[in-house]
Amino acid sequence: MRIRTLGLFLLVLALIATACGDSDDDTTEAADNETTTSAEGADTTVPADSRNTTPPGVVGTDACPSLTLKDEGVLTVATGEPVFSPWMEDDNPGSGQGFESELVYEIAGKLGVSNVVWVRTGFDEAISAGAKDYDFNIQQYSITADREKVVDFSDPYYEVQQAIIGQADGPLADVTTIADLTDAHLGAAVGSTSLEYIDAIIAPTTDAMVYDDNAAAAAAFAAGQIDGLVVDLPTAYYLTSAEIPDSTIIGTLPEVEDAPEELGMLFEKGSELIPCVNAALASLNDEGRLEILQNKWLAQDGAVRKITQ
Repeated sequence: MRIRTLGLFLLVLALIATACGDSDDDTTEAADNETTTSAEGADTTVPADSRNTTPPGVVGTDACPSLTLKDEGVLTVATGEPVFSPWMEDDNPGSGQGFESELVYEIAGKLGVSNVVWVRTGFDEAISAGAKDYDFNIQQYSITADREKVVDFSDPYYEVQQAIIGQADGPLADVTTIADLTDAHLGAAVGSTSLEYIDAIIAPTTDAMVYDDNAAAAAAFAAGQIDGLVVDLPTAYYLTSAEIPDSTIIGTLPEVEDAPEELGMLFEKGSELIPCVNAALASLNDEGRLEILQNKWLAQDGAVRKITQ
């Protein structure tokens, strides 16, 4: 009897130990499962205002394996002084208002850079060989073969037309062809494709007046020093509506050799940042953001006469 009792007692102890062991294993397994579930929740639960709610960036992709900036973590962008609407508002590039200003911040977001620093340069001085102290320059630079000999450009971000501004009742009011501009006194900013257009395409009998920038050219026009001012069309809309009283857009000018004039960001020759900016532009274009910005800042109501050859 004692032996049988002892055997039963040992059997009960074994069963209890087995039950406890199973319970511990179940608890450990449950804990492991709970930890895994919690971690998964942390990865997928994102605050509404988190950067992770925006489309993915481009750095680390085949197009942009790594990011090369003048200063680590800082995107240094040059622009003109002053800057005009609709490209930038209130002469404040850092406001994020205006087509080029907002575009820069969209690109910075794609590059994963939150710190954008703005510097000012003259328009013409940036089109020179050598190293730059900024990552790129944006101030309506048209991409041309001559400029590409000394600097590099991003892919185009906007197609632009040249236009001519005149007084509504002035000597250019009835202009319809390039030939009608032969005897006009015209002006444009130094180094601009507007000036090149006057010299090469219009070829007036009187040499064009050359100004440091569009602000100086607009002031000269307002003072009656020239009959007409050649600028890009969005700038023409702004100048005639807000800066120069009693002025009007006489018309848009014909394309050179039927090729569109395209704007790009200007870089020092061989910049390693160009593929990344191009990838950012491509991403914004694919998402429809580039078109949204163009429509927001550059679209205008009302037809403008087309001057013909």
